[in-house]
Amino acid sequence: MAKRKKRTKKKGSSSLLKYIVWTLAIIALGLTSLIVGYYLGVNNTKTIVKEKVILKEKKTTKIPKAPISVNKRLKEVLKKETKAYASAAHEIDDETLANPPKTKAKKVEIYTLKPKLAIIIDDMQTASQVRAVKSLHLNVTMSFLPPRAARPNSAKLASHEKFYMVHLPMEAMHFSAEEPHTLRIHDSQQKISAKIKDIKKLFPKVSYINNHTGSKFTSNEIAMNRLIFALNTNHIHFIDSRTTAKTMAPKVLKNFGLKYVSRDVFLDHHMDKPYILKQIKKAIVLAKRRGHAIAIGHPHKNTLQALYESKALFKDVELVQVNKIY
Repeated sequence: MAKRKKRTKKKGSSSLLKYIVWTLAIIALGLTSLIVGYYLGVNNTKTIVKEKVILKEKKTTKIPKAPISVNKRLKEVLKKETKAYASAAHEIDDETLANPPKTKAKKVEIYTLKPKLAIIIDDMQTASQVRAVKSLHLNVTMSFLPPRAARPNSAKLASHEKFYMVHLPMEAMHFSAEEPHTLRIHDSQQKISAKIKDIKKLFPKVSYINNHTGSKFTSNEIAMNRLIFALNTNHIHFIDSRTTAKTMAPKVLKNFGLKYVSRDVFLDHHMDKPYILKQIKKAIVLAKRRGHAIAIGHPHKNTLQALYESKALFKDVELVQVNKIY
């Protein structure tokens, strides 16, 4: 009997051991499942978050647009400008008139400051032209034609500028596209003075004017005397666009005790871009030699493109408004 009791005890112990082992195995399996599940869950969460971040970046990141060419940009700015217009450069029949006027030889001077170059853009009269010139981001002087029926907003456009000029129409020898209210050689002093007063009312900040066309008017001493008297009374300086070699402006201004100022280079006497680029270089060379120079151009597409493409050349000079030269 004693032996049977002992065997029963061993059998019970063995069953308990198995139970404990299975229990521990089940617990270990459960823990392993939890760990594996947690690891997979974390990775899955990281993946989801990463995908969301990438998706957000894709939405917020703008694909850079291809740079617009100067030609397209200026074309876009000028697209509303449908009607062709004639500029003062077209009045010139003789090639030599597009070149700087002859002056007495001066002593070569050494300038410690950067030479100054003023570029006047004539014939300004529309918003699209103003936008086109400003899109160049160059310090140039805009010269506005007086308002007329077809282009009534020139004075309003000028009023938004800190500095501007007026491009005053004057009688030409041979020019078909004459502006309204053009000054003529037989106009009386009273008529010319009244016209300048009107200009001053339209353009209150004006202190400089240059002539639009005017080969006939500027070559007439009496007419120029009347004009300079009227301008001087209204504290306005005259810059000769020099559309004729016979201009009487130097003589008349000297008689008034005033300094004669004229353009040195026409940029777009011919409107092909290679010619304009050559003229820009010519103006820069002249500014370096004399310390200052004045060039005149117009808001033609090729002129604006040539100016834009000459930005590297302009580093050798200081582009200034015309009032900073004289």
